[in-house]
Amino acid sequence: MLYRGEVVRTSIHDFEGDQTYSEKRGHNFALNATFDEVEAGDYDALVIPGGRAPEYIRLNKKVLEMVKHFDNENKPIAAICHGPQVLTAAGVLKGRECAGYPAVAPDIEAAGGKYINLDMDKAHVEGNLVTAPAWPAHPDWLAKLLKVLGAEIKI
Repeated sequence: MLYRGEVVRTSIHDFEGDQTYSEKRGHNFALNATFDEVEAGDYDALVIPGGRAPEYIRLNKKVLEMVKHFDNENKPIAAICHGPQVLTAAGVLKGRECAGYPAVAPDIEAAGGKYINLDMDKAHVEGNLVTAPAWPAHPDWLAKLLKVLGAEIKI
């Protein structure tokens, strides 16, 4: 359990010529709210980043309730990399297309979704869902999220 004001350490990764990546210490962030303090109705979109956190936050009942709220209200939900693990746990992917890191494909399909295999720098939109496989897709993923939110993007 994390509390408001506590510091959360993050990790970043880098490919160094190996077939996988190595983690390095990232930035420290002070929490300004706990999941229990967040009111989903106060937000217009939900962003679920990737990395290792989705593996853990998908076990939090409040997180799953928030995901269901956004989906039931047809509000934009953006998930990247391992982020779709949270969507699978919330049960919102049945019959829907979803991109994600390739290792998450079995989870997406076990949850009744259709895994979309994209180039690592591309994102996929289905209705209110904006998903992508990994960090190289950040520009496309964020542009598509903004479009789903109703913003006009000119690049």
